[in-house]
Amino acid sequence: MMIHDYLRTLLSFVFVLGVLVSFHELGHYLAAKWRGVHVEVFSLGFGPALFRWRDKSGTEWRVCPIPLGGYVRPHGFEDPEDATPEQKAAWIKGRTFHDKSVFSRAIVILAGPIFNFILAFVLFALLFATTGQPHVRDQIATVMPNGAAAVAGVQQGDVIQRIGSHDVTGVEDIQATISTQAGAQTTLTVKRGEQSVTLPITIGKAPDSTPQKPHGQLGIIFATEVGKPLPFPQAVAAGVKATWNASVQTLDGVWQILSGQHTAKDLGGPLKIAQLSGQVAQYGFASLLSFMALLSVNLGLINLFPVPLLDGGRLVFYAIEAIRGRPVSKRVQEISFQVGFALLAGLFLFSTFNDLSGFGLFRWIASLVG
Repeated sequence: MMIHDYLRTLLSFVFVLGVLVSFHELGHYLAAKWRGVHVEVFSLGFGPALFRWRDKSGTEWRVCPIPLGGYVRPHGFEDPEDATPEQKAAWIKGRTFHDKSVFSRAIVILAGPIFNFILAFVLFALLFATTGQPHVRDQIATVMPNGAAAVAGVQQGDVIQRIGSHDVTGVEDIQATISTQAGAQTTLTVKRGEQSVTLPITIGKAPDSTPQKPHGQLGIIFATEVGKPLPFPQAVAAGVKATWNASVQTLDGVWQILSGQHTAKDLGGPLKIAQLSGQVAQYGFASLLSFMALLSVNLGLINLFPVPLLDGGRLVFYAIEAIRGRPVSKRVQEISFQVGFALLAGLFLFSTFNDLSGFGLFRWIASLVG
């Protein structure tokens, strides 16, 4: 990889993560202002502040060097039982987070993930209105070397018409049919030019599937074309649909991992996001915005998971408080946050291990030792 490739990857990663985190935290910030909570700090990134300034309302804005997140600190966010006398003396009456109703506190927390979905919708709608909506065609654009399709003699430009005796109706039908036939011996009937060609084939197995539930794979990539820019109303409707579909696909992927249909080896961390950001940026700014929209959906959904330390975990506590009429006990919260921290730390380490494995670091180390 050349120096300019590394630079492009770094700049793309900072841009992508910076926009996603900024929009997420902006949701918390605006909701806090709406509910009458003073915001003490709005930070982009972690670590010591590179730049900082204070606005007229007294909020300190920071830009920090570690671009792996950010935070908004509402005034009086700490529990009154844990606050020091100095903190209590500095509280502004009526502007503290803990004094607000459970409904208002939930709105402030929920606004972050909601803004991620809003960002995804805006990006999708903007892309569809300016560059058009991508459409996957049933024509084969790439045949992966040594894949099932390559072994069977499938060629670039072929159009799959039949799998065994099943007449397919499109790309989604092909994918659904193949996914259930891992290892099966069947035939593919393809249209090649003006001819129909029938090829014997043994369906391959996806490398990320489990022995208990193998997923079939042909080893092909279908052609994608971008249509004409859509009129604004249609672009808005398509943006809503694309955001919904991305959410469903993300949740389905998580469920497949949790249910054992796929392994967790494909979980990517910050290094993988950086790599993909750089790769996508090669294809232009529109492709980078599309990638950002998908990541924004992922960020919004992940933050809604009922894990302590995430927004979803706090929302669970607020829901219990609303039902019981009093907050969850301090001890339960402390234990939950410790468990949540352990889970998130473990996930971060595991995904980073996956990233490094995918980059071949451990194979390289083994070759040096050997």
